[in-house]
Amino acid sequence: MKVLITGGAGFIGSRLAARLAGQGATVTILDTLSPQIHGVGAAFSGALEKVATCIRGDVCDRALVSQLLMDAHVLVHLAAETGTGQSMYAVEKYGQVNMQGTAILLDAIVNDKPPNLKKLIVASSRAVYGEGEYQCAAHGRVFPHARTAVDMAAGRFEPRCPVCSKSVTPLATTEAAPFGPSSFYGLTKQVQEQMVLMFAQTLGLDGFALRYQNVYGPGQSLTNPYTGILAIFSNLVRQGKGLNIFEDGRESRDFVFIDDVVEATAVCARDDVHGVMALNVGSGVRTDVLEVADAIVRYFKANVQVEVTGAFRLGDIRHNFADISRISALTGFQPRWSFADGLRAFLAWAETHTAADVGFDRSLAELKERGLMRSGANS
Repeated sequence: MKVLITGGAGFIGSRLAARLAGQGATVTILDTLSPQIHGVGAAFSGALEKVATCIRGDVCDRALVSQLLMDAHVLVHLAAETGTGQSMYAVEKYGQVNMQGTAILLDAIVNDKPPNLKKLIVASSRAVYGEGEYQCAAHGRVFPHARTAVDMAAGRFEPRCPVCSKSVTPLATTEAAPFGPSSFYGLTKQVQEQMVLMFAQTLGLDGFALRYQNVYGPGQSLTNPYTGILAIFSNLVRQGKGLNIFEDGRESRDFVFIDDVVEATAVCARDDVHGVMALNVGSGVRTDVLEVADAIVRYFKANVQVEVTGAFRLGDIRHNFADISRISALTGFQPRWSFADGLRAFLAWAETHTAADVGFDRSLAELKERGLMRSGANS
């Protein structure tokens, strides 16, 4: 099998490349080595160059992507900008990389007709759902609208039933949930996956949109202030800084360990897995942010304050966790890592790297300047 991975030098892509190469695949990586993700002056690691042909280039370079697709049996499209908050003001950048980059790839596939290409896999996101699925006592399974700034400013953070406005209980979100992104990042991911699945269906290719939940683990960027709550918290705590928790700290996420994400992606690349569909990739368990913060402070035995501020970001969702029954039925995938074990593995790895000020405060200031970060009832 010959596999082309766009964004392949990143957190997921580099580990996927090693996994696939270990199974006998020939792997080619295309990556811009973005300074925001990889740091200034980054180069491909020696370890990555041992398992893949590494090409520094842009997914928006039509001639280059066409050339690389000519040998590929499988395209794994991971290249994307990924900061939810940043996407709400870096609109052109996110549109160019995420949507235009995907359009260029598909244009090359449709018009240049790579002869061996059989499968398209695109990294989507749980952000396509917005708030996702909830249970209303009166109306059953519902899909709440995005929360309003008025409600959140008053400390009312939980979503409401869109029918009766009463309180609702989070459910595991299935792939059948309607699209409802509350950030521009989520919207670009929706468009990306619909584009890929549309053309896979049209061209008679296998196509999978993998809706990754909150991916974490050793090797993730510790220098990107726009994404990765575990990396941000571990950096701050190791510098002796307190943690300011948004909302009331009870917002929750489905944290899925990197090894499980690589496993799910690799099994979808197998030549005996067929179909055209979206698939959730997560742990199926939700963990709240305050629990995460307390666990990180305990791990480092840090004497720092954890303050729940009530501040909030427009575009954030309240809860999420994935129903992973579809990918399990199709491929047999089951996550192996608990959050407790995965967090220890991540923090032990982070501890071997210098904690530095990577601009998190600056990233919050950028949001505030644009009216996307608001003070809450506790601020």
